[in-house]
Order: sequence, then structure tokens, then C-alpha cells
Amino acid sequence: MRNFIVCNRAALVLVALAIASPVLAQETPSLPKVRVVATGGTIAGEQQDPGTLGGYEIKKSVNEIVSLIPNVQRYAQVETEQFSNVPSPSITPDHWLRLAQRINGLFKERPDLAGIVVTHGTARLEETAFFLYLTIKSDRPVVVVGAQRPPTGISPDGPINLLSAIRVAATSDSRGKGVTVVMDDRIISARDVTKVYARGGGFDGAEMGTLGTVATGGVEFFYQPVRKHTVSTDFDVSALKVLPRVGISYSYSGAQGLADPEAKAVIVATTGFAPEEAKYYEGFRKKGVVVATAFPSGEQVGSVSSRSQSTLPPVVAVKHLMPTKARILMMLALTRTQNASEIQKLFDSY
Repeated sequence: MRNFIVCNRAALVLVALAIASPVLAQETPSLPKVRVVATGGTIAGEQQDPGTLGGYEIKKSVNEIVSLIPNVQRYAQVETEQFSNVPSPSITPDHWLRLAQRINGLFKERPDLAGIVVTHGTARLEETAFFLYLTIKSDRPVVVVGAQRPPTGISPDGPINLLSAIRVAATSDSRGKGVTVVMDDRIISARDVTKVYARGGGFDGAEMGTLGTVATGGVEFFYQPVRKHTVSTDFDVSALKVLPRVGISYSYSGAQGLADPEAKAVIVATTGFAPEEAKYYEGFRKKGVVVATAFPSGEQVGSVSSRSQSTLPPVVAVKHLMPTKARILMMLALTRTQNASEIQKLFDSY
């Protein structure tokens, strides 16, 4: 009888432990796999005099920056890859092409990957993110992340930003949202994200770009893009070696027009052409160069007024897109057509 009581007590202890710790009651499902692809930037910075506000060099490897995240193993199985390790002003369209091709290749080879995080310098982060937004052929999340302070400096923001990005890439709720940027616990669409100043909290999504937040309890989305991106994109860069040359010109009072004479297209950041500018860009259009206008702020949503009597190709109207991002979309549009009217349709779709 005594043995029976002891056995019963042991059984009750096991039941209680199983209730308190679900791990004992059933096997924990495997965590999602997330690949961190590093390109460099401040998030990989290293100071000669650590713990100061001084300058830094881009030195830390992807494994080093991931190792700075406490308890990342709670959220994902993290894999790493060193794509490059450069300051983001050194990033070129060639890097964009190779990075998009690499990510598309990873998604094709690795159906087990939940998502990919790209670490990047903040100076060109918004441009790289938008290129990936237009060229990644998967609905799985690609999250671009950076830092405003190096990991060896005072109060580094890289580790928490990277942890938040990994959490976003790991959740199935991020599927179909297009490429996003995660900074300061905000999830911002790559189409609308912009760096507004060089300090913590310096990234914004303007009126329409913030999709959700990374909260203590989990990733929360409130909105999603409705224009074409990623899996629905028309742009295939798998065999592309070089992107068409597109320039950006800035309009101002008294301007007479200025553009890259070797460009296939030009984006003019303007709120309206001066008479001499209009003549200048008409000359470009006569030569077959595509001309597009974008508000400097990127906030304009109206269309360019067309003159029905003109025999020239129309000026492409850029709607709610920054000039730098309009340039990226124009580069890709030119890989499909040189016709300004057809390019306008592409701009209206993205």
C-alpha cells in the first residue's frame, strides 16, 4: 500500500510538471529558419576607441553582429551569410542585381527558409530595399535592417533592430507584405520608407508606409501594400548583367535644365517646369530619352497634364514615390520597354 501511495505521488508530480512546462507534455515544434545576409554598414561598425561617439570602420562580420543579440534562439534558427562588408554609399546597382539574384536563388533552393534579413548601411538602405521589393520573386518576407550607431559605440541600436527584423522574417504573418524595413520596432514598406535624419528613430514611412510594429508580445501588422511587388512583379533580373542608365535632375527657380547626356531616361525632381526647362526636356524627348517628373518630397499623387497636340512621347508622371525610387523603377521599366506610355502603365501599377 505504501509503495502504491509513493507511485501515485510521483505520478502527480509528473502531471504537475507537465502542466507547468509544456515542453515536458509535448515536443516543442522547431523554430523557423531565418537567413541573415550581411552587406555592411554602421550595424557592422567598429571603433578604434570603443564606447565613444567617435568614428568607426565597417569591420564586424555577420556572425559577430548576430552574436550581440541576446536570446535570439528563442525566436528563430538563424543562419548567416556575408554578402559584402562595405559602407552603404559604396553600394551600386551591380550590388542590387547580385543581391536580388542571390536571394531569389536562396528561396528557390531552400523551401525551408521562413524569411531573409538583409543588414545594410542606412545611407542607401531605402534604395536597396525598394529594388528588392520590385525584383524578389517570392511571397516570403525579406526584411532590410540597419543601425544609426555602431555596435561598439554608446547605446548601440543594431542588436535590437536586428532582433526585431529576425522576428518579422520568422513570422508567417509577414508573407505577402512585400519587402519591408524594420527600424526602431516599426515595420515599414520598402516602397515608402525614407531616412529623414541620421539618429535613432530616423526612418519614416510618410503617410502610407508604416505597416505594423514589433511589440513585446509579437509582430503585429495593421496594413499591407495593394500595389504590385515581389511575387507579382513583372521584372525578371535572373539573367540581367547591367541596369539601364537613369539620371536624376533637380528643378529650381531659374533652372534651364540639366541631365545626364548618356542616360536612357531622366527623373526630374520638380513641382513644375520653368519655361526654359520645359524646352530643354522637350529636346531630350525628341532624342528618345524618357522624361519623368516626381515631387522632391515624393508625396505627389496627381498626374502630369498632357498636351494632346504634342507629337512627343508623354512625360511620365511619378505618383507618391521619391525621385531616387522613381529612378529604380525606371531602370527596371526600361528592361521591358522604351515606350513612355507603356512605362506610365508600369508606374501606375507599382
